[in-house]
Amino acid sequence: MNSKRIVAVIGDNSIESGGTKDHLAQAVGKALIDAGYRIQSGGMGGIMNAVSRGARSSANYQEGDLIAFVPSFDKTASNQLADIVVPTGLDINRASLVANADFVVAIGGGAGTLAEICSAWMLYRPIAAFTGVSGWSAKVAGSKLDHRTRYDFDDYIYAVSTAEELMEIIAKTVDQYDKYHHQIVMKADR
Repeated sequence: MNSKRIVAVIGDNSIESGGTKDHLAQAVGKALIDAGYRIQSGGMGGIMNAVSRGARSSANYQEGDLIAFVPSFDKTASNQLADIVVPTGLDINRASLVANADFVVAIGGGAGTLAEICSAWMLYRPIAAFTGVSGWSAKVAGSKLDHRTRYDFDDYIYAVSTAEELMEIIAKTVDQYDKYHHQIVMKADR
């Protein structure tokens, strides 16, 4: 049984080819596969496509390393780089599926990325967000999303600016995040 950890990479659905986000996402994809992780995403364009291209450029890449939770029921609707395509049929409501990973990485992003960041926060997942790019990742980097105490240590969204910084944060923190969301419990139910 292969027990590779899974890192979700989220962000803009459309980016400039050869631009900063494109280069950053490719570097992240390659670094994650080089380090022995699998990558999951929404399986569409932009950051998701770039991270997949970076992943496939790693000498450590193996079939099964790229997982895509696409919004429709159509398996062919993905960016065609994913090895495992899960046609959710959930459209924009698939944020929790994408964000339920061992670690979540945000690069830029709009409202859909923010929904995935919020889902990851509620699911007790560790999150790193890239600064120096436009979008929600830079806005939430270094912060807590709300007043809740998720863990007994200083827990927040880690701010990173390079793939190397990201890999250091993941290596240093991923094992600390051992809680998983089970269900919403109302105070009256306790």
